[in-house]
Amino acid sequence: MRKRYRKVVVGGTFDRLHLGHKALLRKAFEVGEYVYIGLTSDEMVRNKPYAEKILPYKLRLRDLIKFFEVNGYSGYRVIKIHTAIGFAGEMKSLEAIVVSEETYKGALVVNRAREENGLKPLDIVTIGLVKGSLGSKISSSLIRAGLIDPFGRPVSSGNETPRRKDV
Repeated sequence: MRKRYRKVVVGGTFDRLHLGHKALLRKAFEVGEYVYIGLTSDEMVRNKPYAEKILPYKLRLRDLIKFFEVNGYSGYRVIKIHTAIGFAGEMKSLEAIVVSEETYKGALVVNRAREENGLKPLDIVTIGLVKGSLGSKISSSLIRAGLIDPFGRPVSSGNETPRRKDV
């Protein structure tokens, strides 16, 4: 099956790869023949919630590559980015950007930068937010805060009565 785009871009911190990240990345590989992943540098994440708990760039990169290998994805390149726009504002050959509903505004910022650089704006492919079992979105900051796991399940506080395990 032919893909919709030759080259697409997706970006993020990708800390503690969760179901939302995986849905975003799967969509990028679904619509693009070649996927560029902008991975935020350690310097860029210093002001995020629970920044001290964000995994170092090297580990986030390792987790991404492991995810690509496990899923048999090829045709990608991970590029370290130091700004929200990264390389997407200058790379002429890009055709689309894949974002979540939450990061849609970031795609508009990228397109504004592209237009200022005399480049064609990117098509914006948007996915819905992935919700956890409590109905709230799965996010790395909730995982770093120790409130949910990467599957969106609440992390127990240890006060609940343990469930009986059937033998």
